[in-house]
Amino acid sequence: MSEHIQITTHLENLQHHLKNEIDVLQDVVESFRELDEVAYNLGLIGEEESYATRVSWWPMVSVLGTYSSGKSTFINGFLGQKLQRTGTQAVDDKFTVICLGGNDQGMSTLPGTALDADPRFPFYQISQGIRELVSSSGHRVDSYLQVKTCASEKLKGRIIIDSPGFDADSQRTSTLRITKHIIDLSDLVLVFFDARHPEPGAMRDTLEHLVAETIDRPDANKFLFILNQIDVTAREDNLEEVVAAWQRSLAQAGLTAGRFYRIYDPTIAMPINDPVVKQRYETKLAEDLKEIHTRIDQVKNERAYRIVSVLEQISRDIEDRLVPQLSDWLARWKSRVFWGNLSLFILVAVLLGVAYGVTTPDLSPLMNMAPLEWGIATGVLIVVLWWLHTKVTQAATRHTIAQIGMQVMDDRTRESLQRAFKKNASAFKFSNTPSGWGGYARRRLANVRAKCNEYVKRLNDRFTNPSGAN
Repeated sequence: MSEHIQITTHLENLQHHLKNEIDVLQDVVESFRELDEVAYNLGLIGEEESYATRVSWWPMVSVLGTYSSGKSTFINGFLGQKLQRTGTQAVDDKFTVICLGGNDQGMSTLPGTALDADPRFPFYQISQGIRELVSSSGHRVDSYLQVKTCASEKLKGRIIIDSPGFDADSQRTSTLRITKHIIDLSDLVLVFFDARHPEPGAMRDTLEHLVAETIDRPDANKFLFILNQIDVTAREDNLEEVVAAWQRSLAQAGLTAGRFYRIYDPTIAMPINDPVVKQRYETKLAEDLKEIHTRIDQVKNERAYRIVSVLEQISRDIEDRLVPQLSDWLARWKSRVFWGNLSLFILVAVLLGVAYGVTTPDLSPLMNMAPLEWGIATGVLIVVLWWLHTKVTQAATRHTIAQIGMQVMDDRTRESLQRAFKKNASAFKFSNTPSGWGGYARRRLANVRAKCNEYVKRLNDRFTNPSGAN
């Protein structure tokens, strides 16, 4: 109960925070509450959980890529402050959540545990998942996450996440898991490549996890692929050749969407002696940086649409994917229980028949049993059969939960299905329809989706003016 009160308080605080930003999102939080009730009744989430905490309510820009690809240099240039350490080797092995600090504060660094208690951050309650994932290594959440604050106005209304490079081996599994989480929640994803090192060995990981997996995403346009430190091509004036080589690599990874940019840092760039080449590079740099910065400036508006989209997506996911999968697992479980019971009951009947036939061939004693004796014998038999049925049910439940664990790859889906299955699997369960599912639950989900359309219209009224009316 205390955990339920805690999540309720978090949502109330979130609504209070959103009141001063975009009032539409206050109502979106209420729709998340309605969605939570449906999911809780189905057993997909616990009373201490909310789908609202799986969303980043702050506009979010993530910066990903390999070591030495210029991520930190770009962030420092954008902020106008030297917040992140830079270098050709690995200088930071943590994900850094960068946000605006207090008016009277300079730069400060906070541990990753600071992210756990605030549902506005994209890492709310993620530390438990990280601890479970790396329990054998002994690493804590602070080994993977940290917060940095500074007073740059560029951070007003948004957060930026700088990632460690993908070359790391010691925490690779955890890094990839957190990266996937970041990508899902981000409004904009900047993927950096180092033009000085075309297709290094570690680039295979980057291409696989940051490129290939974006192909079928409905939000693929939020990925910006940036070929950084392109000034190295100026000496041979072979910019087009280098860019073409990278584009071929991306094409081989299946890239079909996302914008491709070419930039460098003029303060540390190698000298470009040819004035014509220098002008061409500087012009292209200014054009691409302007477009990148414009996209970053737009994330506050895109954030609102993203959250509404996530709300609608979860609603459809529950009805179209999770409930059918749960029904299928219940049908498999019920089949196991039926055949297990039948096998045991037949075995018991055979054993009783054999035992009675060996000890008492004459059936007359059975015929002459008093009603009380019949009642006692029947009661004992029912108790034995019910005990066997319970054991079969428990064994089938354990087997099905293990099967869900092996066959469902996505962590959250697996956890949701196992939780919901445990709620539905009981000795008295005879239907494939999950508890909490029916016409009322369908109507509530349909109502959530209808409200999503209204939220989009209200956001359009806030951010657009197609008629040109004053």
